[in-house]
Amino acid sequence: MTLAAAGVTLAPSADAAVNPFERGPAPTQSSIQASRGSFAISQTNVSSLAARGFGGGDIYYPTSTSSGTFGAVAIAPGYTAGRSSMAWLAPRIASQGFVVFNIDTLTRSDQPASRGRQLLAALDYLTGSSSVRGRIDASRLAVMGHSMGGGGTLEAAKSRPALQAAIPLTGWNLDKSWPEIAVPTLVVGAENDSIAPVASHSIPFFTSMPASLDKAYLELNGASHFAPNSTNTTISAFSVSWLKRFVDNDTRYEQFLCPGPSNGSAVSDYRDTCPNS
Repeated sequence: MTLAAAGVTLAPSADAAVNPFERGPAPTQSSIQASRGSFAISQTNVSSLAARGFGGGDIYYPTSTSSGTFGAVAIAPGYTAGRSSMAWLAPRIASQGFVVFNIDTLTRSDQPASRGRQLLAALDYLTGSSSVRGRIDASRLAVMGHSMGGGGTLEAAKSRPALQAAIPLTGWNLDKSWPEIAVPTLVVGAENDSIAPVASHSIPFFTSMPASLDKAYLELNGASHFAPNSTNTTISAFSVSWLKRFVDNDTRYEQFLCPGPSNGSAVSDYRDTCPNS
């Protein structure tokens, strides 16, 4: 990531102007925080009977194809939870110019390694069998998840380094060390998480990843483990910016990630690998 001058809105670079993956208008703080982006979206359901290797789910996708194909994201819920727990986030991301698959897992007790495999199976279904596969650029894929789904996000990123982005949300995993990860990763923790405390989960996840990796750690101020299960503008704004930057290669979004926010009302800690930040 290239460091943006603090407080300065970056103009699109010459490279960004010819970026074939750039989707949507130039971003602003308001646009990344909006409940809906510039793309009208539709939704289709995949039943558990049609799914292979995961539990089905809901696909949200931009209605128009005039911009070309889109990157795709699979989202997994946490332990004992279903896709309804992440249903606020999936359409929000899709409306920014992504195909988003909000999945159910095979059982609600599936552990992180299984959830990681299911995220990858969902991406494979999206790009190979789904009714929207023609809208997707199969080379630009990402994974997200909450709690054990966040732990599964790390497992998926480890297993498939060709992924373009990973975002574990208050992730839980017995494995605390991830030096193998080569996928740009935004780790989101919650300051008051008593189920996956940041000191023993999100922070070790982040610090164990290679120093050379594009990575960031965002800690939600005063938040609990379940912050990702209801509308949270900080989570969505940073998720959109991360996906835009690394799935769409859209450097217009660097200004929101690098050097990142100062600690304040919404963020208690932010760390990144921006040069000189």
